[in-house]
Amino acid sequence: MAASKEDDTISITVEFSGGLEMLFSNERKLPLSIPAKDDTGARTNVAYLVNYLCENAMKDPKKELFVLDGTVRPGILVLINDADWELEGEEKYEVQEGDNILFVSTLHGG
Repeated sequence: MAASKEDDTISITVEFSGGLEMLFSNERKLPLSIPAKDDTGARTNVAYLVNYLCENAMKDPKKELFVLDGTVRPGILVLINDADWELEGEEKYEVQEGDNILFVSTLHGG
């Protein structure tokens, strides 16, 4: 049986807080449909999602405020369905249908 279109994408919600929303056109909540598999055929994980957000959703050119050395920069808390991503495997966590992923900046200038 051929895979249906629904099997090709995952619907998730991504949220930004603590000032990060400014990098995403002041959008606090983004409903997204992302590919279910990355370019290598592996299930989409948070590392893929972060790159996808930088390439497709971030309008601000200052990507270094969100990522550093290819991963979410220190000082940004990531919650996957209200749980710290450290409990979920961090960027290796495989994104699931209906997930809510929240990025919160804990960095404050002064």
